[in-house]
Amino acid sequence: MNLLRGIRRLLRLLGHVLVGLAVLALLFPRRDAMGRQWHIQRWSAGLLRCLGVELNVRQQAAVPPACLVVCNHVSWLDIACVHAALPQARFVSKADVRHWPLLGWMVAAAGTLFIEREKKRDALRVVHHCAEALKRGDTVAVFPEGTTGAGPELLPFHANLLQAAVSVDAPLQPLALRFHTARERFATEAQFIGDTTLLQSLWRVASAQGLRAELTLLPSIDTQAMDRRALAEMARERIQASLFA
Repeated sequence: MNLLRGIRRLLRLLGHVLVGLAVLALLFPRRDAMGRQWHIQRWSAGLLRCLGVELNVRQQAAVPPACLVVCNHVSWLDIACVHAALPQARFVSKADVRHWPLLGWMVAAAGTLFIEREKKRDALRVVHHCAEALKRGDTVAVFPEGTTGAGPELLPFHANLLQAAVSVDAPLQPLALRFHTARERFATEAQFIGDTTLLQSLWRVASAQGLRAELTLLPSIDTQAMDRRALAEMARERIQASLFA
């Protein structure tokens, strides 16, 4: 049963990706910002449906414009979950995502900023670009853990990229993301950790039964006169608490 479920979903996903590529190549260049966001939101929600992932968005407060979004990092699915709720978000992602088959080109076309995390100078470049984007009124999203975690216990938040919000007094918007099933509060099928490859993770998600994602939009944080490290710890504590609320 799991085999048939996984094959059926992967075939649907392949068709969905091909449609997305066509939209990016043919329609994106002729759309304004709002039009592109509509396509991003629709495609992201569709990707989750193809894989059988049910998304529930809980919004505790209004999301301010031109904010820096911070979210805990569990899976390659995280970007689709956030874009299904906040299609205006431009992600900062590690550079190797750019080289993923098909998906790498798609996330780049959606306005993703890529960072070489091993290079301190590159981090400074990305902070500058993020600050400029926030000043223009864009919404920028980062995963401050820097890598994926198992889910229940968050990794330490790196504060470097949060400096972009501090430097231009942009609000910080924390998001808490949890994948779960009827059996597990933190679904192991969604984990993308250790030596797990993208293909292995894709199959686990596609063949999973009853996989759900809960995305909680927490109240924003005023960054004016804040220290970036204190800001990172505050955001981490709020997201961690929300995962068990």
